[in-house]
Amino acid sequence: MTTVAGFDLKQSWLRIAQRLKAELGDDLYSSWFARMEAEAWADGRLAVSVPTRFLRNWIETHYQAKLIKASAAELGSVDSILVKVRTHAAMPAKPRDVPERQAVEAPVQAAQTERSAPLDLDQTFASFIPGKSNALAHAAAMRVADAAVGASLPFNPLFIHSAAGLGKTHLLNAVAWRIRQKSPERKVMMLTAERFMVNFVQALRSRDTISFKDGFAGVDVLLIDDFQFLQGKTMQQEFCHTFNSLVDSRRQVVVAADVPPAQLDAIDQRMRSRLMGGLVVDIELPDIDLRRAMLSMRLDALKRREPNLVVAGDVIEFIANKITGGGREIEGALNRIAAWQQFNHGQAITLDLASMILRDMSQNPDMTRVKIDDILKIVGRHFNVARTDLLSPRRARSIVVPRQIGMYLAKKLTQRSLPEIGRRFGDRDHSTVLHAVRKIEEQIKTDDRMAKDVALLIRLVEQGG
Repeated sequence: MTTVAGFDLKQSWLRIAQRLKAELGDDLYSSWFARMEAEAWADGRLAVSVPTRFLRNWIETHYQAKLIKASAAELGSVDSILVKVRTHAAMPAKPRDVPERQAVEAPVQAAQTERSAPLDLDQTFASFIPGKSNALAHAAAMRVADAAVGASLPFNPLFIHSAAGLGKTHLLNAVAWRIRQKSPERKVMMLTAERFMVNFVQALRSRDTISFKDGFAGVDVLLIDDFQFLQGKTMQQEFCHTFNSLVDSRRQVVVAADVPPAQLDAIDQRMRSRLMGGLVVDIELPDIDLRRAMLSMRLDALKRREPNLVVAGDVIEFIANKITGGGREIEGALNRIAAWQQFNHGQAITLDLASMILRDMSQNPDMTRVKIDDILKIVGRHFNVARTDLLSPRRARSIVVPRQIGMYLAKKLTQRSLPEIGRRFGDRDHSTVLHAVRKIEEQIKTDDRMAKDVALLIRLVEQGG
């Protein structure tokens, strides 16, 4: 998450999201904003991202004013909000020279249908790491991919659900790649729910729905991603018709969504019932062994691009234990470590440094338990400076530096705003706090002792002293 001008955008966005949820209610918020992420904030402009163009267009058309209002309440004056479609990160990282990828990469363009979404070249079964959390989904996807032409599987449809970033899209891509490699005579089509809707709307506008329907007639395997975004009665009726036609003729359908069929409240009950009639599997959060394997594969890929990269085993183990989310979070943590080392001239990454670099990446950070009083006490004790001096107007360097570090820690480790931190540090203006945060951030990059002091203090504060 981007931090701009001293603001912790991650925490600010959490509060903006809470405002939106309070105003819109849980259902509307979950439908339109749950997968929105803040990207950048500068000069009165906020950039946010969503996973699909359909979401972007809908929010811009129906919720732009509410989004600006909620953001302004937290960030101050907001001149504009840019809603963009983010690209999907691929995780686990993929090794080069994967035989499966080589076999399917060349003929991909010829094999794709006009309506099929472009596949991710890196998301194959060879680059997917199976573990306890995803074993059933992986096995079922392999079964679909390896089925013979015209074979009837005991489950149809296959419905895969999980939280974002745990591998649903990777498995859909992998199925498509494997079919095109091993059974090129089987026609496979992969679509997002958004692309299905866009194609159907275009067919309606051109009064050519027959061609739209005919496009699915010869499909042997239909893969639908982000199914939870299928909206509108007409759209759902059309999809239901397509779905029934394929399943009834023993063509395979694979659907991926964020929630199981029973929780697809916007989908017609009959459609939900048909989805539940197949095989419904979920992908859970990766366990520690799977996270280690993901990190190992990703580190190997990074080293091929950056031969001088050195990440010690204890740092990898620290990441595996700290980041308990999905592949994207794990990849992001390792990328952040690698970038820090690159930007700091190859400086070795110690456990203390890793703790500081990844301080805001806990899956469920408990920001509420850190108190500014605790920060004042721990900083004062570490630098042998009295609390009264930290809060005083005294400008001696022996006091100013600990005071600035204290402000920096308060901004990074609590949810307090800049004005509130200023008040708690002797009624100082928010611009003073902002200056302190920026100054310490810059010194950490160039001053090894400062970096170690701050890393140690973060650990002491998080551990309660």
